[in-house]
Amino acid sequence: MPWQNSWRRILPYPDCVSISLPVLPLATPGQRYSCHGCGNCCRDFTVQLRPEDSQRIRQQAWETRIGTNPIVVFRGQEYLRQLPDGACIFLLDDGRCRIHSEFGSETKPVACQMFPYMLAPSETASQMGVSFACQSVVENKGKQYNEQVSDALKIVLRGIPEVVRPARSAAISRSRRAEAGELEAIKSRLVRWIQRDAPLHQRLDGLAWIAQTLSVAQLNKVRGSRFKELVDLLFDALADELPLHPIGSAIPRQNALFQGSVFARTEDPKPVAQGAPGRFLSTISQLRRNRLWRRGIADTVVPPIGIGWPTTATFGHVAQVNRVRESSQLTACDELISRWMRSSIEGGRIWGSGYYGWNAVDGLSAFVLSAATVGWLARLHAVGSKAHAPSLANVQAAVGRIDRTAGRAVWLGGWSERMRLAYLVRDDGLRRLVASQF
Repeated sequence: MPWQNSWRRILPYPDCVSISLPVLPLATPGQRYSCHGCGNCCRDFTVQLRPEDSQRIRQQAWETRIGTNPIVVFRGQEYLRQLPDGACIFLLDDGRCRIHSEFGSETKPVACQMFPYMLAPSETASQMGVSFACQSVVENKGKQYNEQVSDALKIVLRGIPEVVRPARSAAISRSRRAEAGELEAIKSRLVRWIQRDAPLHQRLDGLAWIAQTLSVAQLNKVRGSRFKELVDLLFDALADELPLHPIGSAIPRQNALFQGSVFARTEDPKPVAQGAPGRFLSTISQLRRNRLWRRGIADTVVPPIGIGWPTTATFGHVAQVNRVRESSQLTACDELISRWMRSSIEGGRIWGSGYYGWNAVDGLSAFVLSAATVGWLARLHAVGSKAHAPSLANVQAAVGRIDRTAGRAVWLGGWSERMRLAYLVRDDGLRRLVASQF
């Protein structure tokens, strides 16, 4: 599940392990969620098991009952076995979980119980969030999200108590930590900008401009009230500044790095049974796919994304699909993307413990790059429906696919992603890429 590896990036204070942090509800108004039993989270999703999960499954004697070990080991970690079509081995024909059906919801792996809830702890509180990898969340169906916080907390306190223990708050940049109120100052202005009454592509351009500006700013001596003044100044001037800084098309190097970012955000190594090709061969295979993505040759078929995605679309086909701004359902697409962005920011999922322990400046840059990737994936998905521009369904698929890896794909928190961003924040790289998709 998308949240399950993020806890590895949490840095708790050893002398505070007995403290239970207050949980802040998700502030995004109108966000809804109820499980509708679609079963999508049990198809094509890899579920990593905690030691307690594995022990409980073994005690349920599934290997004897179903004739195969439901647990596979992949790269030193244990996962639930998946069938050849990507479905979890415990998924029943009617969409229910067999473990849940026979032993109760509390006996399922914690990752399955928790999804799509997410928690990002800091020094003073744990922020509740939600994953848009869930179809009901994407479609905004069900009860008000915060009405169900108590249910999520029961799961957390029973199965993953470390996410309600103190953790170091995010830094502002790589060279300095955040002071009181600084992270909140950035967050509140980001949300206000997202809510601005302006075309979607202009708001995304503004986010890219802010990310680039902060990435090159000397912030070490700008602290406290002066830092808040700087943030306010940048955002207040943003609407007037953007027209004064027109951009051209992305250069080949920027496009190649962007295609690499799409690969990184959609790559999903599958757990394999013992005896299948090991880590070395699977790594070589990943490097080959990465090369295909980075080259992006027009007549090359886009490597597989997942269930429900085009299997014969070429990079050239994607290039022929119009940008999101040309969608006949632009208003609905705007609502979804704005809700996803706001929920990610307010849910603590773009920096700190919610995103590989990253600082705010780098986390914002990565988030803008993910937004651009949503646009490209929506165009890819549109190829499958032979549309000239992305529809709401295409954008829903793209947002859901991107949020599957957010906080979960460890390589997105590594040096290759940092190097990619270090290049793209220069020469208006992020702005050019956002404009090319939206």
